[in-house]
Amino acid sequence: MHSIGELSRRTGVKVPTIRYYEQMGLIEAAERTGGNQRRYEKGDLERLTFIRHARDLGFPIEAIRELISLSGHPGRPCDRADTIAAEQLAQVREKIARLQKLESELQRITGHCDGDHAIEDCYVIRALSDHGLCESEH
Repeated sequence: MHSIGELSRRTGVKVPTIRYYEQMGLIEAAERTGGNQRRYEKGDLERLTFIRHARDLGFPIEAIRELISLSGHPGRPCDRADTIAAEQLAQVREKIARLQKLESELQRITGHCDGDHAIEDCYVIRALSDHGLCESEH
């Protein structure tokens, strides 16, 4: 059995987040000691490790909930899990594309200034004040 603090240290998940996951039903409600302290089992540690890794990869809570549910049926086909992961990959690619547009626009905006102008002539300030000076939607 693990205390919530030990579970936190072993998984890198903060104690309030563990409580939140418990409230959300992602991990089972912990058993309580006579002193009302939470006690977690090895399976809870494994589940929390799974959740942490999924969150690190950007999966939303609902996708994690579904993946946890799927993991409870090891004999079923994995096509739904693959679909969930593919959807997450598509989301990541969309974010990367948006970030690349932002990078390009910021590079363009900062490229106009050599640092020798007064703020009143600063292209960065003008561009931030007038979205029409941007080359593309971002």
